[in-house]
Amino acid sequence: MSKVKLSAIEVIILAICVTVLAIGYFLFYTNIPRFEHFVEEDGVVEWLTVAGLLPASFVCFSRFIKLLNKRSKWFLFVTFCLGLFFFFFAGEEVSWGQRIFGIHSSGYFEKHNSQHEMNLHNLVVDGVKINKLVFSTMLIIALGIYLVLVPLLYQKNKAVKNIVDASGIPVPRLYQVIGFLLVFVLTSLIPHGKQAELLECDGSLLVFLIMFCPGNKEIFIPGKSLQASGYLIFFPGKQDSKT
Repeated sequence: MSKVKLSAIEVIILAICVTVLAIGYFLFYTNIPRFEHFVEEDGVVEWLTVAGLLPASFVCFSRFIKLLNKRSKWFLFVTFCLGLFFFFFAGEEVSWGQRIFGIHSSGYFEKHNSQHEMNLHNLVVDGVKINKLVFSTMLIIALGIYLVLVPLLYQKNKAVKNIVDASGIPVPRLYQVIGFLLVFVLTSLIPHGKQAELLECDGSLLVFLIMFCPGNKEIFIPGKSLQASGYLIFFPGKQDSKT
């Protein structure tokens, strides 16, 4: 069985994930007020969450620029959208800098946002919490498919592999999937309403690792062309330009 080789950045990020969980558990079982301070708004955990999402966004935008004219429009579109997706979530996490710059919420957000902040994930529409519906339930389902089904099918089915590669979708590595599952289980065992903050934090850091060191990292190397079979699924009669 081959050993998993990790870069220094991967080791550091994984160490931070373990440390955050360890501190969270220690504080919860020894000092609840300090635990709540640890996971509060604008606290260490929230900023570590942003520290995972923003770099993930920058990785995607950097690839978009480097691969211009070297990958298909679809590949570039997916890569750019991933960058926007992570940037959006980072902005949502800090309410788009509202508390940093001392911006007051408009009347709409005062009325419809459960925390009276300028963000979408805390909106309540017709009694339905957007955070619970979209940012919890739907996101967990999407992550489950991405973390479990995509890597399995990528390894077992060549057609799926070609589609994924041609779409510029980073594939999670085994240790990253295991890390996500462990974080999900361990945080769910903390009986506190703020335990999800730990999940968001470590999850965001692991997302950065997936974007930075995916299982199919070679598809993001400008000098390498994709297999024509995967590309032709979307663009018959065309091929990626070769360098």
